[in-house]
Amino acid sequence: MQVTVETTEGLERHLTITVPASNIEDAVTAELRNIAKNRRFDGFRKGKVPLKMVSRMYGKAVRMDVMGEVMQRHFIEAIIKEKINPAGAPSFTPVDNEEGKDLVFKASFEVYPEIELKGLESIEVAKPKAEVKDEDVAEMIDTLRKQQAEWSEIDAAAEEKSRVTVDFTGSIDGEEFEGGKAEGFALEMGQGRMIPGFEDGIVGKKAGDEFAIDVNFPEDYHAENLKGKAAKFDIKLHKVEAQELPELTEEFVQRFGVADGSLDGLKAEVRKNMERELKQAVKNNIKEQAINGLVEQNDIDVPAALIEQEINVLRQQAVQRFGGNADNAPELPAELFQEQAKRRVVVGLLLGEVIKSEELKADDERVKALISEMASAYEDPAEVVAYYENDQKMMDNMRNVALEEQAIDAILGKAKVSEKEQAFSELMNPAQA
Repeated sequence: MQVTVETTEGLERHLTITVPASNIEDAVTAELRNIAKNRRFDGFRKGKVPLKMVSRMYGKAVRMDVMGEVMQRHFIEAIIKEKINPAGAPSFTPVDNEEGKDLVFKASFEVYPEIELKGLESIEVAKPKAEVKDEDVAEMIDTLRKQQAEWSEIDAAAEEKSRVTVDFTGSIDGEEFEGGKAEGFALEMGQGRMIPGFEDGIVGKKAGDEFAIDVNFPEDYHAENLKGKAAKFDIKLHKVEAQELPELTEEFVQRFGVADGSLDGLKAEVRKNMERELKQAVKNNIKEQAINGLVEQNDIDVPAALIEQEINVLRQQAVQRFGGNADNAPELPAELFQEQAKRRVVVGLLLGEVIKSEELKADDERVKALISEMASAYEDPAEVVAYYENDQKMMDNMRNVALEEQAIDAILGKAKVSEKEQAFSELMNPAQA
């Protein structure tokens, strides 16, 4: 076997491989003999059909199959010999495949980038310093009450926290627009679901009122044809409802797994859950900062084949997330996932290089701690731990999580790390901060 390596710009590589004709002919003959021996042919006893007859009937197809197998096998031998690490599957192009002559074919593929990590000392990470305070617990309990609240119709004007049922028709310059009309629309006020000014125009109105409000669509509105446009909405208000929060009774408290039904017990349970969530949020925040810094400091080429693989993974996840079946779901365009897929590939390659350069291996104690921490959120933690320990795939996943955490720790060990005071609500809901 002869191999010629062609290095092009970027990560693309080409191998021109020559396979002796005898290798092809021997493999074709062997397969034809196998067919002659094991298949039945009319007019012949099993195993007695002439090889020439089998060749006439199956020779072309057998040769194609043999060439495919030979190209794949010799490609693997070639990349081992040349110490090449391909990213993704190769494409094969026959250069000379005339019968009786040496097979010459070209294998085209991409390789993994050679990464030399840099700039880790320049990464800046502000470690959040937050705690769960009494007012945070009180706010969470108030949220639980709102989740269990009931709505009752009232004979009063709508307020900022009311729930209203309306019909509305929107128009621009006297013309109705698509998506601007609804009947029996239930709207909980104060949630920011509608464009600015819409809810303000309902405040103070009562059931039975019919009125119009003038609003402006934001310049960054998602619908291109409505951005920045002045619109009029004709509204009929059918119903106004007020929210009735449940009292903090023993029965209410027991709904959340607090057996004794005491308010102190509920507060303790809520605080425990909030502190667990806070710990995870701090970890995620630090991880995100470290990874962002790693990516900013290391601009690398990315194999298109890996991005394509990741796009397919994200596409399948999107279909499953919305309850679809991958077999009959419409093909979501790759552009929807391109940026996220590339980011995930870049992060994976860079973290892989951190793991390699630091010679990291998954720490068993960290793996156990991760499983215990995760299991603590369940009613029977011991059962969850046992489930993980008896499932090899789940354990492998946890080892990968631990290894990633160790890589983040390695980055933080070289980065500039400071502390930043933050409120619980600011850390948990950064978009609302």
